[in-house]
Amino acid sequence: MTFPIDAVRRRFPALDVTDDDRARIYLDAPGGTQVCSDAIDAMRRHLALGAANAGGVFATSCAVDSLSRSAHQAIADLIGADPDEVAFGANMTSLTFAVSRALARDWRSGDELVVTRLDHDANVAPWLEVAEDRGLIVRWLDFDPATGRLQLDSLPGLVSDRTRLVAIGGASNALGSIADLDTIVRTVRRESQALVYVDAVQLAPHVALDVKALGCDLLAFSPYKLFGPHVGVLWCRREVADRLRAYKVRAASSRGMARFETGTPSFEAQAGIIGMADYLEWLGEMVSPGLANRRERLSAAFEACETYEAELGSALLEGLAKFNSVRVYGPADMTDRVPTFAFTVEGHSPSDVVRHLADRGIFAWAGHFYAVETIVRLRLEAEGGLVRVGLCHYNTMAEVDLLIAALADLLG
Repeated sequence: MTFPIDAVRRRFPALDVTDDDRARIYLDAPGGTQVCSDAIDAMRRHLALGAANAGGVFATSCAVDSLSRSAHQAIADLIGADPDEVAFGANMTSLTFAVSRALARDWRSGDELVVTRLDHDANVAPWLEVAEDRGLIVRWLDFDPATGRLQLDSLPGLVSDRTRLVAIGGASNALGSIADLDTIVRTVRRESQALVYVDAVQLAPHVALDVKALGCDLLAFSPYKLFGPHVGVLWCRREVADRLRAYKVRAASSRGMARFETGTPSFEAQAGIIGMADYLEWLGEMVSPGLANRRERLSAAFEACETYEAELGSALLEGLAKFNSVRVYGPADMTDRVPTFAFTVEGHSPSDVVRHLADRGIFAWAGHFYAVETIVRLRLEAEGGLVRVGLCHYNTMAEVDLLIAALADLLG
């Protein structure tokens, strides 16, 4: 069926907001998407009907316990996991720092880690800090600047029986390229006993995740980049989680991944998680009526979004290619990439470009986007980094056209 873009856009209140009667064009999704009304309404209901902490026998506390179970189940359905393998935290970065410390308890001086030049620093810095603390050796997996893809032919030479963990980004938050996780996991398993940690922050909004099929050991993402609230999610394979000793207060639970949910969580954010899943399930039913369960409906939603976003992304790449002074970094087409696009404009700094766009109601980013190693590898740090625009399934072809028109105006 035709993608129901009008119905989708009606589920995002922010899309109706104007500035001096001018519509906003949200192309800043890689830094955080707009929030669906289902998530907003769920958070409002939770806060309005009586807040409480968990673990009590009275009505509001029992309701919070039920809400939290439902939120964990929603994420489990979203990624093909079990609820007790899921932990919520402040954000992906905080969760990664926390689990890196727990994992490092068993690592010794001379052990090795593998990180990449293509990742967000949230999947680099925690491991560099652990390496410094424990005397570990860090191996770097590079990427091809011409294609924006990891150089996986060098991975076997980086992994050995001393490797304890390989940290990989599912999709580049700067260049949009999707990592070949199947090849990476198979290579790591063949060459070592290392764990595979996947940063799926940029992958989760665009691709249906199945952690069992991926074969990784840990995976993290951010629902606020998936049309939901500000909260982080960490999944860990049960066999790995059961042997981890988290840094936590003594009275806190050691059951499953609850051991990483330190302190009182944001229950309103967990309510928003349920609303986020409800929205995606609604979309799946819209595009594929009659599916048997929520997991199937969620997968159908992502399949439809992928197809629609590929059309938008192809049009954007085609439009950018018309400008001789615009250089696009990363994959040249929509094969194995998410609709996150980075480019430079000859004669204009990235900050000047995004200011020009902002003056026309087009929201985009400039800089390094915390992909520190990527910008250095591309030798763009002195130039102010890159311009980054990101599409998602609530964007329209008309908005792509307005972006191209705005760049044409900039270039005269």
